[in-house]
Amino acid sequence: MDVRIGIQNSPRELGFETSQTAAEVEQAVAAALSGQSAHLKLTDDKGTVYVVPSAALAYIEIGSEESRRVGFVA
Repeated sequence: MDVRIGIQNSPRELGFETSQTAAEVEQAVAAALSGQSAHLKLTDDKGTVYVVPSAALAYIEIGSEESRRVGFVA
């Protein structure tokens, strides 16, 4: 699943693929935005951990869980 995170006062965004489900990512984002957690912590497919302070979150885009197709589609 593709995840893109926008950070306040930063022209770039974080973009990565994760093996977590959409529900797990949404639950982590909800906990960070509600104040239950001071930061949002997500892990990508390669094991890299991303930690973003909750106060710095601008937006979160959760992509589809479909895998990318390889080859040509007729």
